[in-house]
Amino acid sequence: MLAVVGLLLLAVLWGALGYRAFASGVDEANARLPKNAKAQLAKRDRSLLSEPTTVLVVGTDGGRRPGRADANRSDSLLLMHLDPGTHRISYLSIPRDLRVEIPGYGSSKINAANQIGGPALTLATVKALTGLPIDHVVVVDFDGFEELIDAIGGIEVNVPKAILSNRFDCPYKPKRCADWEGWRFEKGVQHMDGRRALVYSRIRTNQLDPSDSDITRGNRQQIVADAVGNEIASFGTFLRLPFMGGDLAAPLATDLSAWELAQLGWVRFRSGSSLRCRLGGEPTTIGGESLLLGSEDNVAVISMWLGRTAPLAPPKGTLYGAGCTRR
Repeated sequence: MLAVVGLLLLAVLWGALGYRAFASGVDEANARLPKNAKAQLAKRDRSLLSEPTTVLVVGTDGGRRPGRADANRSDSLLLMHLDPGTHRISYLSIPRDLRVEIPGYGSSKINAANQIGGPALTLATVKALTGLPIDHVVVVDFDGFEELIDAIGGIEVNVPKAILSNRFDCPYKPKRCADWEGWRFEKGVQHMDGRRALVYSRIRTNQLDPSDSDITRGNRQQIVADAVGNEIASFGTFLRLPFMGGDLAAPLATDLSAWELAQLGWVRFRSGSSLRCRLGGEPTTIGGESLLLGSEDNVAVISMWLGRTAPLAPPKGTLYGAGCTRR
């Protein structure tokens, strides 16, 4: 009995130390989110443990590397719907080349909203596109994405098929890069650090499978997001939390408090299934710019994503079709 009580007290103390370190980092992440972005979020006073929650994750193409200092487009837009009642997490990927109405600026690719007006305009644009309120937002750039995954010790990713990417961000010196074919990922479960996970999430062309596109990479981003959630909610991360709790939030800008993030972690831990959806459209060129004209199916997909209708997979034989699949 004494041993059990001692272990319980130790676990509580360890958790309190970890939470304190984590909360300190989250306070700084809250300060990094612009006030006008917070104003775009839905006002809610209910617990995340009892009501469905919608979170927009914005991955920007900025960073400290050469050529990235002034970049601020949304390279990835991922909506997450967490429902504690059904114990399900639903992901909805929005293609960055999707042509939409950006409030106050006319029609353009959706990724331009963040370059023009930061997270606030991105939130306004996504709300106008989906017709839905958004409860919370998380923003991270390329460097921050790598740092977050490295902070949790990397992630385990089950790669569904072999990939040989197009040639981008060669990791070698120029002479070797001349003969470099691209990034390779073998089929199966593999451990990825932040750099590999970022590359895997960004691949738009698979030389081994012409059906891969900018649309299908959304599935890879959802796989990585799922893997990050698994690792953050793991027992190993709990053990390391007092030492690296602050590092988890350091790369982020968000309105979520430490307690709200903890609640989301619990909902994530208890989730038994996931739904992976994507918006789609028809590729075209307007004014010399390649973009995607939204599909009529996108409205139905949003309904599937919210759990209002049964999910339907993207039509077979289409590279840019909209739809949902269960996992």
